[in-house]
Amino acid sequence: MIEAFRLMYLSGSSIRLVVSGLHPNPNPSPSCPEGRKQTAAEMVGPSGALAAAPRHLLILLLCFLAGGARASPATDALRHASPRAAAGGLCQQLLLPQGYPCTEHTVKTDDGFLLSVQHIPRGKNGVSDSAGPPVFLQHGLFQGGDTWFINSNEQSLGYILADNGFDVWIGNVRGTRWSKGHSTLSVHDKLFWDWSWQDLAEYDLSAMLSYVYTVTQSKILYVGHSQGTIMGLAAFTNPEIVKMISSAALLCPISYLDHVSASFVLRAVAMHLDQMLITMGIHQLNFRSEMGVQILDSVCDAERLDCDSMLSSITGQNCCFNSSRIDYYLEYEPHPSSTKNLRHLFQMIRKGTFAKYDYGWVGNLGRYGQLHPPPFDLSSIPESLPIWMGYGGLDALADVTDVERTIKQLRSTPELLYIGDYGHIDFIMSVRAKDDVYVDLMRFLRAQQGMHSSY
Repeated sequence: MIEAFRLMYLSGSSIRLVVSGLHPNPNPSPSCPEGRKQTAAEMVGPSGALAAAPRHLLILLLCFLAGGARASPATDALRHASPRAAAGGLCQQLLLPQGYPCTEHTVKTDDGFLLSVQHIPRGKNGVSDSAGPPVFLQHGLFQGGDTWFINSNEQSLGYILADNGFDVWIGNVRGTRWSKGHSTLSVHDKLFWDWSWQDLAEYDLSAMLSYVYTVTQSKILYVGHSQGTIMGLAAFTNPEIVKMISSAALLCPISYLDHVSASFVLRAVAMHLDQMLITMGIHQLNFRSEMGVQILDSVCDAERLDCDSMLSSITGQNCCFNSSRIDYYLEYEPHPSSTKNLRHLFQMIRKGTFAKYDYGWVGNLGRYGQLHPPPFDLSSIPESLPIWMGYGGLDALADVTDVERTIKQLRSTPELLYIGDYGHIDFIMSVRAKDDVYVDLMRFLRAQQGMHSSY
């Protein structure tokens, strides 16, 4: 059942709060008058309502990992899940058995990672010469390319696009179960996990889009969800990337995380979980491992945070998530990510910025030539790039306030689809998304290509 979660999503990067027993600003002060909503940065900052002593919590976490943390139903489900082996690739496991043509491709990044990209040139009943414009699908955090096909053929965006005349390409970032290769490094090496979403935008997305652009000789329709949107928005500030894109559709768009309100995430930020893990030498975040599940248990301390509904504590409420398929979802997800990636996202929550990774003053001087990491300038995204955004009123990761801030900084005026009762996962896994979301998304994509809309 969904209350047990059995699914660890941070999808695409991010995360809504009401921690049991904690309320925003329980003791109002002149600097935070009663009635004003605190940002995530204020709540987890040095004097915020969720502030905690990292040194003491490190000791506490070590005790938890030694066996002091109590397992929750959600983490028990992760312990007992049986993930499918990555052997054979995404095509063999998901697409080909459904009758869809699919080929596997390997893309090498400039820093040596070997990424798996899948190509679905047409739908199940299409003919060989019917391929339409290329559309590239980029998944979110702790997800892989399977997320676009994990529901039925009639409900999954990847299948729907292929069946409606699009030439579908699927991205899988480094570290996911489909992209664990490197020209010199092993997944057991610390350096293999030395990256954040900044690198995913600057290396992975650049390499994958360049590959598709070269193969198809056509500009690409970009579709991203959650972390896939923060990667896209960062990449689109680079003229060399945006010249390959004809339009972009962003599901649950993220750039700022200043108003994240997910209880699980805010507690993890307040605990300085990112710093604890780095201090302990944990560079890979794999919530399928025993260590990963113990980390979840350490955050889900029943006295401070109820994780019986793990999905809601991470993403906020989702109106239309198909809880009957959770066991099937767990065969594929969650995927691993890096601790550095988590830390970058937590930096953004604490500081309210959309900027590159913060290495500290000395590190920033060496890498960026300045004391503070440079921001990604959304206003540098060309006004000529058509953008569509779909976002929900119950999303605890892509908060409406943060989405509106993003919109205001863009030079263009995006087309918007707002659904009040949708949460973060609904935009890719809702049983109603076909009619609620994808009709409008495909209308937008077709309009950019002058295609006749038959959907």
